Amino acid sequence: MTDKKKTTIILFSGDYDKAMAAFIIANGAAAYDHEVTIFSTFWGLNAFRKEEQVPVKKGFLEKLFAGMMPRGANKMGLSNMNFAGMGPKMIKHVMKKHNALPLPDLIDMAKEQGVKLVACTMTMDLLGLHQDELIDGIEYAGVAAYLADAEEGNVNLFI
Repeated sequence: MTDKKKTTIILFSGDYDKAMAAFIIANGAAAYDHEVTIFSTFWGLNAFRKEEQVPVKKGFLEKLFAGMMPRGANKMGLSNMNFAGMGPKMIKHVMKKHNALPLPDLIDMAKEQGVKLVACTMTMDLLGLHQDELIDGIEYAGVAAYLADAEEGNVNLFI
């Protein structure tokens, strides 16, 4: 057993600001030498979607889900003040003005720091998402794998 502290985060939300919070916390914990896992499920999987459309065979409902969900971290809406898509543009402008990293950069930083990014396979099946549609550098597992990490976690968050 290791003495290293562990932080686990369930990213359930598909909101840009909530996903940002999850990755800011994850990067901070990794900087403090924690082993960090982000388990992304349901709408949180949108943060792991590739921005470009990937040709995969899907049924009608799967195509419907794919069409309604944002494609990639940069396309996610805000939890509040979305204003028909203007909110994300405004917050990204303010972030740039203050030299804050956008969500895609926070995700890349997490990968560089060794944060374990896990896509929930059960949710992928339910929503009709294929591995080809998700970004590189992530793992695929079910809830049992998350629970194994969380069981040893010093900090466990649900976002």
